[in-house]
Amino acid sequence: MVEMAQGNVPFFEKNLKEIIRRNVRAGRLSYSTDIETFARRTHVIFLAEDKAEGLADIALRITRLASKPPILSIVTPVPVGTATKLEQAIKDAGLQATIVSQPMFFTDGCAVEDFNWPDRIILGSTSQDAIHMLKQIFHPLVMRGVPVIVTNQATAELVREAATAFVATKISFINEVAALCERVDADAVNLALALGLDKKIAPRCLQPGAGMGGVFAESDMDSLVELAQSHGVPLKVLSAAREVNTYLAERLVDKISLVLNSVENKEVGILGLAFKPNTNSVAGSSSIRLAENLVSKGAHVRAYDPVAIPEAKIRLNGSVRYCDSAYAAAEGSEALVVGTGWPEFRALDFDRIKTLVKKPLIIDTKNLLDSTRLRALGFEYVGVGRG
Repeated sequence: MVEMAQGNVPFFEKNLKEIIRRNVRAGRLSYSTDIETFARRTHVIFLAEDKAEGLADIALRITRLASKPPILSIVTPVPVGTATKLEQAIKDAGLQATIVSQPMFFTDGCAVEDFNWPDRIILGSTSQDAIHMLKQIFHPLVMRGVPVIVTNQATAELVREAATAFVATKISFINEVAALCERVDADAVNLALALGLDKKIAPRCLQPGAGMGGVFAESDMDSLVELAQSHGVPLKVLSAAREVNTYLAERLVDKISLVLNSVENKEVGILGLAFKPNTNSVAGSSSIRLAENLVSKGAHVRAYDPVAIPEAKIRLNGSVRYCDSAYAAAEGSEALVVGTGWPEFRALDFDRIKTLVKKPLIIDTKNLLDSTRLRALGFEYVGVGRG
């Protein structure tokens, strides 16, 4: 708690450390482990645990300690039906509280941006007083024109899981089409641009090579599948999308194997291990899966990431050699793979890299780099979905 109050966040998120430190200094943000004082002084409380386990115990404890019935806004990613169960548990205990389901849609790497400029605010409650209070809290966003959707609790809970599933489907679709592009000499980057300019489709999450990841993505989809199965509803599209997303890393290994004839005993450098830029999360990272698959096929993998190496070490269990720079990862490699689209990789000195690599081959899984320039420098450049 002391570390957090000093702005030392135990994970990397763009701009978050500076915001915490600034607001602690200004007295707008304080940290405490004294839940009793906290509950007595506060009327609206956001429950924002990472997992739903123990949520009922916390809600009951706060409600017992509160000086008047509190408004509990559930930000924690929860299965559909959680708010109803919480209300019943509080009622069974002879207590009173208003439960609001308020899913938030933060993307790792741009969570601060997503909070300040959300696409919408979802409030699941039948209490007009609670809705009015939360609209006051989010007044700057409401006045900016951010849409507020007021609905029941189950719908609010389902919105989060359905949104995750839809994004997974969108990502998987463009990756499948990218595979087709490679066979027919089409360019998936231009194709995605053309599709994204269609108002019915939109450009976000339509980049070939992207994978569906993040701390909560898999749990959201698991929860939705479990809910659907319990009610006898087959989610065939979601099942197919998840299968495509899982297969992405295997397809990339096949691509590298084809160019190298085999990856066995080959030196492969990977630039980026986080599932996307500006975060240290490796949950669902296609780059991590790629590293695992390469190692399983006998490749010698060395990797660099600006912030995600500590998290990657937990996942990869020492099977990869970790480097302190992109140039160290490139040294002696027979294939240099861009695994995460960190903007800093665009600014690398590729003249220097060419002198370090054993073979001037770049596999750009995010279509991040300037292929024309790299080919002019003498590199063999292989992108995703580009014929």
